[in-house]
Amino acid sequence: MNFNIRAKAFLFIPFLFITLNSYSQKTAPSDLILQSIDENQSYYSDLLKEIVNINSGTMNFVGVRKVGLRLTEEFKKLGMEASLTPGEAFGRAGHLIATNNGTKGPKILMIGHLDTVFEPESEFQKFTMLNDSIMQGPGVADMKGGDVIILYTLKALKDAGVLNNLSVRVVMTGDEERSGSPLALSKKELTDAADWADIALGFENADGNPKTIVTSRRGSTGWTLKVKGNAAHSSQVFSEKVGSGAIYETSRILNSFYQELSNEENLTFNPGLILGGTDVEYDDSKSAGTAYGKQNVVAKDVLVKGDIRAVSLEQLSMAKEVMTRIVSENYPKSSAEITFDPEGGYPPLANSSGNEFLLKLYNSISQEQGLGSVSSVNPRNAGAADISFTAGRVNMAVDGLGLSGADDHTINETGNLNMLPVQAKRAALLMYRLSSTR
Repeated sequence: MNFNIRAKAFLFIPFLFITLNSYSQKTAPSDLILQSIDENQSYYSDLLKEIVNINSGTMNFVGVRKVGLRLTEEFKKLGMEASLTPGEAFGRAGHLIATNNGTKGPKILMIGHLDTVFEPESEFQKFTMLNDSIMQGPGVADMKGGDVIILYTLKALKDAGVLNNLSVRVVMTGDEERSGSPLALSKKELTDAADWADIALGFENADGNPKTIVTSRRGSTGWTLKVKGNAAHSSQVFSEKVGSGAIYETSRILNSFYQELSNEENLTFNPGLILGGTDVEYDDSKSAGTAYGKQNVVAKDVLVKGDIRAVSLEQLSMAKEVMTRIVSENYPKSSAEITFDPEGGYPPLANSSGNEFLLKLYNSISQEQGLGSVSSVNPRNAGAADISFTAGRVNMAVDGLGLSGADDHTINETGNLNMLPVQAKRAALLMYRLSSTR
């Protein structure tokens, strides 16, 4: 009896030693992630160059879909389901949707976009290398670099044996730069994905600084002001019968907007176009119009088109109430009305404890890897973006995980290729850490 026990113990101890020794030699998933990213830098740099050279201005539907099809191939190589959706219902090229149906950890939505602001008639069509790392090209930072980082990140997770377990959905819209209409259809794939997800990660380029990400974005919506006055000879202006005219009334309204709201933090409201005179015509499809008037005639009509950007729904509601009140307090013999975009525009992405948690985790990962600290972007420096449509639908969201660069939306747009692996490492390790939580 005692011999048998000793024999079993003797046999078990070497087995235990071998098992523990084998385990100690296994490479941790985080190390495999970093190894994959280092090994694949050239591949994803070349992929970025390839898709930057495909014109995908929002209204170039063929080009947008060409970029989408090329990236669809890459998602399928990772074993993900991927396809392009139609966009006819909202007048655009459609979107790319890719999914991975794992069961471990939270459901993660990754957001990109296929389109750029550079249409086929732009002079800016191909990339050039300004040095060994700085690429100048249409959409390299906004946001084809971010699209490539999404793929680069998922490739590293796959190589580390992590991706198969993750529940991931990727939405790359085809109309971020110029949204289709109605907006509810244009953004339906995105809002549906947000309703499904727990966490949203946006791969825009934030403010171009790799030391920052976005925890809060201001929303953006349009407004239209129409003002009417009594047309008359200018000698009768201010009289009881004629009043002040449409242009004076408009100046009162705009100045009151400024006086009452300009000191509100993170709120802006900009009149971008104004037409006034005896006759006014405006073509919304061209964002252009004409006005006729004479210096000796009191103005009859004024049209103003503008936008408003707010950091929260509460701030937006407050601003609308104040602007509407100001518009109603008319000068004598004049009238005015203000209307706000009935589709609502881009909603604000307000900061939250969940967003702050993601920032803290992302910053910790970055510092652990010797990649520097990361802080949040001032909302004044973060324009509206697709991630805003996840507001109120996910538990936590951050944006700005894409490629750092400069001068986006201009023919001087650049991206730093050396930051591709840096951003991929941060994002992949973030998703790996999140996969172990629920």
